[in-house]
Amino acid sequence: MFQGETAITVDDKGRLAIPTAYRELVADACANRLVITYNPFESGCLWLFPYAEWEKVRDQVNGLSKVKAAHRDMQMKLVGAAAVVEPDSAVRILLPASQRATTGIEKKAVLLGMGNKFELWSEQAHLAKIRQTIGEDEITDDMAELQL
Repeated sequence: MFQGETAITVDDKGRLAIPTAYRELVADACANRLVITYNPFESGCLWLFPYAEWEKVRDQVNGLSKVKAAHRDMQMKLVGAAAVVEPDSAVRILLPASQRATTGIEKKAVLLGMGNKFELWSEQAHLAKIRQTIGEDEITDDMAELQL
């Protein structure tokens, strides 16, 4: 569904415009309702889900046992921090200030289409991550089978 990398500008009020290439897809996928939450695996990154996709993720995460600390951490970062947003008349969404501050997302950011969701990276975190290479010792069996 979503793919590609787009440089994004966040305005002084914390709003970003949904790129033109994604506007129709977002409208069709979720009637313009998105959910923004933390990426629990990478600092400097937020996840943006179409609402229907989010409901599946939310239910899976909430279904985890509350006994394990890692489960509670994931529930806090994903479900507890989730915010439903809808584009305004200028097709902009408002990023929660706490999420911007925690991830370091400021004026310049990078939006990645990742299939069922978007990732919104701070420019610095994205540059650091994209410059990292995958070493031979990190290649999994599944990766080794890819025909790249």
